[in-house]
Amino acid sequence: MAALALVAVSGDEAADPRTPSALAGEPPPFLGMAVVGSGELTAAVDAYGDVVDLRSSPAGSALIENPAARQAAGTVDVGAGIVPRVSFDDGPALAMWEADEIAQRYVDGTNVVETLARFGDVKVTVIAGAAGEELGFVVRASGGEAEPSVGVAVSDGVRCRRKRKPGQLHLLCRVGGAVPVSSGAAAVIRKAGHADQRWLDRARPLGASAPAWAGAMYERSLLTLRALMDARTGAVAAGARDGWAYVWPRDAGTAAIAFAEAGYRREARQAAWFLAWAKLDQAARFHGDGSPVPGRAAQGDAIGWTAAAVEAAGLGSAGKATRLLRRSNRVPWRDRADYQEGEPGNYLGNAISSRAWSVVHATASKSGRGREGETFETPRGLMRRENDPNSGLDSAAAWAAKPFAQPSLYPAVRRTLSALVADATPYGITPGSAWHGGEDPWTAPTAWTAWAFAALAASPSSPDPAADRRQALALVADLRRAARPSGALPERVDVRTGVPTSTTPLAWTHAFTVLALRELWPSGGQL
Repeated sequence: MAALALVAVSGDEAADPRTPSALAGEPPPFLGMAVVGSGELTAAVDAYGDVVDLRSSPAGSALIENPAARQAAGTVDVGAGIVPRVSFDDGPALAMWEADEIAQRYVDGTNVVETLARFGDVKVTVIAGAAGEELGFVVRASGGEAEPSVGVAVSDGVRCRRKRKPGQLHLLCRVGGAVPVSSGAAAVIRKAGHADQRWLDRARPLGASAPAWAGAMYERSLLTLRALMDARTGAVAAGARDGWAYVWPRDAGTAAIAFAEAGYRREARQAAWFLAWAKLDQAARFHGDGSPVPGRAAQGDAIGWTAAAVEAAGLGSAGKATRLLRRSNRVPWRDRADYQEGEPGNYLGNAISSRAWSVVHATASKSGRGREGETFETPRGLMRRENDPNSGLDSAAAWAAKPFAQPSLYPAVRRTLSALVADATPYGITPGSAWHGGEDPWTAPTAWTAWAFAALAASPSSPDPAADRRQALALVADLRRAARPSGALPERVDVRTGVPTSTTPLAWTHAFTVLALRELWPSGGQL
């Protein structure tokens, strides 16, 4: 789980650039709100149609990069990336964040993004889509005299070509070579959309009783995972953004499990093989080529999530993936950072993913005078740090229901999660009861808790399956409120407004959403 330091880049000097103000109810410009691509050229598009991050692959090097620290500090230059504008009567060119209204959506069944703005009676549509190594970008104005334009600031590795039509501007960008004269931006966008729709047709559907909104959420989550997984190597990036365009084993492992559950066997195997080959003992995260990213030591859940991915993808029986894990990836769970990425310690999530059940579950002492040994269990539920009740209840308790199922822990899991959900916001929960990262809810813990309650509802040992299911459905409803109108799920949102405050979309959240929905409405299942 990535943390973002809210600091200025160059000291808030008067000469620093200033990010423009957001429209009411929208996030600020230059913070990605949608992802474009299908596992090769990958672009992040903000709420105003600007391409604010561009990479040759989901976890590849940046061709457009807006540093996360600048985004947080509000010091992104207005000329960064690909910025559509429109002018009226030979007046100054206006950006989309100066519009009267703004809206954004994905074209149904695709990773093609449409942003619609209104300037008085003039409507401006910005469409972005990527296929292979090409990005198509079209700006159209209708309803009045207006002239579209676009500012382009990309690295030397990208070539772009403009083409004007009445009331339109087409931009085609290509990585690694000249743009063919025969190519067109609209053709690239159509190609991308058709490929996405064909890919989505391969998905294992939800059960027939699933409501339409669940089907839409499921499809958007699958398409997000498609966009954020390298189609050539299986590297799953956490997000399309500086600082998130890396492979974390837990994020990528969950994506592999989600692909497997949704019927994408090839994608599941690719993601799992990438992790099996990675040197998990060398870093917490990895570049798209498998090399470790310096700066953060290996975390204690890496082996567990990778092993779960290998198992879900059906690679365990092959032997080679399991041998790779045993030979080169010996990362103990103790004295390691966990998903909250703070100081090293002995944490619940790491113990659960390592299947340290005897440690997680308290045991009675031989004398009968209380408990012995080290434990995470308290009468209220499972705490985050071993033998430290002050560390608070941890939503990672959910992992003992799914995917690291341990039925003897189910009562403690239910107590833990029920206590956390009792304090939920309209947009979900924070990672734990002693969370020090502010009030804003995080979507990944919300989604994995929904998956856990759905699994508990299906368990023969559940004392009240209907109550467990209601909890799962309520958490999915929180996710729907946290989602963008396009369906993209942010890493976290403002607790009062629901406006995204971090990376959007987040692969980890969408993977857990796929799993929660499949648990609630398995193929052929009933309400």
